[in-house]
Amino acid sequence: MTQLAMQENSSSSRKRILKISILAISIYSTLYGCARADDGIEFNTDILDVKDKSNIDLSRFSKGNYIMPGDYSFKIRVNQNELEEQPIPVYVSDTDSKQTLACFKPEIVQQMGFKEEFLSQFPLWHKNQCVDITSLKGVDIRPDMGENTLNVNVPQAYLEYTSDNWVPTSMWDNGVPGLLADYSVDVTSRKNNDQSGSDKTISGNGTMGANLGAWRLRGDWQANYENNADGTDSGQKEWTWNRVYLYRAIPSMGAKLTLGEDYLNSDLFDSFSFIGASLVSDDNMLPPNLRGYAPEVTGVAKTNAKVIISQQGRIIYQSQVAAGPFRIQDLNSAVSGTLDVRVEEQDGSNQQYKVNTASVPYLTRPGSVRYKLYGGKPLGTEHSVEGQDFASSEMSWGINNGWSLYGGIVASKDYRATAIGVGRDLLALGALALDVTRSNAELDTVNRQGQSYRLSYSKRFDETDSQVTFAGYRFSEKNFMSFNDFLNYMSTDDAFQQGKEMYTISFSQQLKKLGLSAYLNYSHQTYWNAPAEDRYSVSLSRNFDIGRWKNINMSLTAYRNEFSQGTDDGAYLSMSVPWGDSGTVSYNMTSGGGSNSNRLGYFDHLDNGDNYQMAVGASEHEANVSGYYDHMGNEGEIIGNLDYQQSEYNSLGMTLRGGITATPKGVALHRVNGMGGTRVMVDTGAASDIPVQGFGSSTQTNYFGKAVITDVSNYTKNNLSIDINSLPKNAEAHGSVEQATLTEGAIGYRKFDVISGEKAMAIIRLADGSFPPFGASVRNAADQEVGIVNDDGQTYLSGLHSGEKMNVQWEGEMQCVITIPDKISGLDQNGNLLLPCGH
Repeated sequence: MTQLAMQENSSSSRKRILKISILAISIYSTLYGCARADDGIEFNTDILDVKDKSNIDLSRFSKGNYIMPGDYSFKIRVNQNELEEQPIPVYVSDTDSKQTLACFKPEIVQQMGFKEEFLSQFPLWHKNQCVDITSLKGVDIRPDMGENTLNVNVPQAYLEYTSDNWVPTSMWDNGVPGLLADYSVDVTSRKNNDQSGSDKTISGNGTMGANLGAWRLRGDWQANYENNADGTDSGQKEWTWNRVYLYRAIPSMGAKLTLGEDYLNSDLFDSFSFIGASLVSDDNMLPPNLRGYAPEVTGVAKTNAKVIISQQGRIIYQSQVAAGPFRIQDLNSAVSGTLDVRVEEQDGSNQQYKVNTASVPYLTRPGSVRYKLYGGKPLGTEHSVEGQDFASSEMSWGINNGWSLYGGIVASKDYRATAIGVGRDLLALGALALDVTRSNAELDTVNRQGQSYRLSYSKRFDETDSQVTFAGYRFSEKNFMSFNDFLNYMSTDDAFQQGKEMYTISFSQQLKKLGLSAYLNYSHQTYWNAPAEDRYSVSLSRNFDIGRWKNINMSLTAYRNEFSQGTDDGAYLSMSVPWGDSGTVSYNMTSGGGSNSNRLGYFDHLDNGDNYQMAVGASEHEANVSGYYDHMGNEGEIIGNLDYQQSEYNSLGMTLRGGITATPKGVALHRVNGMGGTRVMVDTGAASDIPVQGFGSSTQTNYFGKAVITDVSNYTKNNLSIDINSLPKNAEAHGSVEQATLTEGAIGYRKFDVISGEKAMAIIRLADGSFPPFGASVRNAADQEVGIVNDDGQTYLSGLHSGEKMNVQWEGEMQCVITIPDKISGLDQNGNLLLPCGH
């Protein structure tokens, strides 16, 4: 009806609009005896401007909440939470032959989030196949046929805990079966001025996987190819499967089960790789405000550079970054322990440092228990099994609102370590945890026993707008051995680096009145048998205005890395000024590695989401030029960069990052967030180039009407939508928002009701020369309503394709079929299609 008003401006069209508007008013306003929503409704057809008042079909509007019996596919919306679309039959009520009811089978009711005590109270009907949820007082079901949705209104007292962005475990979606392959590939070509050829490097990492039900199979890989101009390492190739594993969520236990190759991610013990099994309580299954944190990695790139983050040789993240400070915040929250960071600069230099991801461990809600169970055999290089069978367990118990008790053990035939600790929520003073670990290692000639003590602290100071993200101190006795130390000793029978003391702190401060932000990170590690290591970094940033220039930013980042090999100092000073609608002019100075450089650059965002950066500068009296371009395509992301350093080198680099997801519903290339992570395949039917949006990004459906959105969260309500303001002219969306709450690694599937094709006014005529009744429905092969018959068979149709057949329905049944002609053009004097309706 609204489409007609938008498309027709002639006098006759306005009359048609008036008639259909009157029909709508009569359906919803002119009724008799409407005591209940499911009572029969009688329409006063006398007020309709219709020539033949005897040829009107309003049967589908004659009873509140009435649906014709049959098999349907509905979305279910329980209050404001949606379940995925699924088949739901509609039957005649057992007690009222004039009433129809949607049949909710027991497995569907289990997904609605009712408390266990109420699930057993529902009576059954229709040969005990269907559950009557309306037997609970206040439960109401209202169909919305326009959005193909059943709205189930339930008093909150009957439901499990919910929040705006979290739903009960019964509503979690395991997704559809499918295959996936995500990748990130870096290509670099670098030519030094004293070389006749170029050094070429291709490196990459990614994840391949398969989903079936709640199970996820994953294989993480990394590869490298080098071809140097001087012949060294020429043509060297390397492909490694880092990890092959199988996992699934176990919502009833709030835990994740993993089989295969895994890493011991512990809050108490050092990490190592093993093959076996683990069962770990997953904080991501908790409401968002009760979850832990994901680590972040910061640093400064002197040039366009590649950042590689790894753990025990396994690459978990790599990407090209532009010159300047960088902050990587999209690491998986499951990552814990010490991370190795390598910054490979285009000038051939490298930065290497470690980041400790530890947080205050095991502060647990009152009455709750968190746990981790591991067992198997440790792994060495190239997946070789080394060492003795081991088992490890740890847990934390929330004693009350303030105290948590935690502890754990890791043991093998010749090694045992036991830890016990206590955590205290100090409320206004922060959170504190203290624990002690005792190890006992049976070596070849001696028994080593020792202890390690750790103190951890975290605090948010609201009154000063500052935060100690993590502060910790650890002291280990000389004879203390971690299990990782024990494994290294047993495999090499050699001396190992014995940790002694470690300090670490992360601190941030906001001074809003001055527009100043400060961030400090410090770590200090000493050893019993090796030199100490230190890493400092500090960042200061301030926003201010100068006259008509607004939102100017000035920042300073300085760092120092002290290792046994020497000291690496550096600083980065930058100033940026907004320019034009979306551009930024910047100046920066970099100092490090015994050299200084100055650069003047320009950065801009394009309307299509791409961004680029250009810069010129000088270093040690030599000019340099660089460029950086990031293209966010629908099928993947392409990052390109170039660097030229006078008298030294020139280089080109490119990153290709993306993935492919295949399900029984279709296949699509797409961008990726986390390798092998959760995603949703969006289906818009036959409509292509439909703009769809996730949490923070947008894409378009491909030629087959499919797109994959990867910026979705595990166990959290995600909203997916169609950008109706950017729809192609030949497309219409009936319902533009979908919800999905997915388990980890799931491939969700959501279908939008989109009609695409030509639009036209038509006259539908029956074989005997009469017309379908006023209010009859025209539906396409996908059972989408594409038009409603008006007076004298006049119908505004959308989604037309040459040669397509459409059904015309009234009295609840398909009555005849129309065929769209090969050439969609006006056939009568008013420019209307003449469509005979037959069988």
